Amino acid sequence: MKANIKIKKLNEKAILPTYGSEYAAGADLYACMDETVTIMPHKTVVLHTGLAMEIPEGFAGLIYPRSGMASKRHLAPANKVGVVDPDYRGEFMVAMHNHSDEPQTVEPGERIAQLVITPFITADFEETDELSDTVRGAGGFGSTGY
Repeated sequence: MKANIKIKKLNEKAILPTYGSEYAAGADLYACMDETVTIMPHKTVVLHTGLAMEIPEGFAGLIYPRSGMASKRHLAPANKVGVVDPDYRGEFMVAMHNHSDEPQTVEPGERIAQLVITPFITADFEETDELSDTVRGAGGFGSTGY
């Protein structure tokens, strides 16, 4: 499935998202800044992409960590997954958190996160006094095993 995403460069240095392979689900987002940024241990810094996008109605942009950056450098979006609604027209930014005990640097033009465009369903929430029965019932955390 393909979606046409209109992109506006807010900064001439901004880099359009790219896919790392033919079947990649996430497109890499790039840091758009004039100089290297150091993220101190256990701190969060907002990184700019210099891009605004028009996500089509019925779709959302999900901003996920890049696996290598998260596993090797302990840098990942502070909110774990950013959700970009189709009516948002501002700059795409990543609140990057350093989960390590060492300062980490991010270079201008470095790949900082990945964007997945996905369809979503909007629910009509209906209050009721009864819910249907299931085998699991109200069993919560750990109720089906570890």
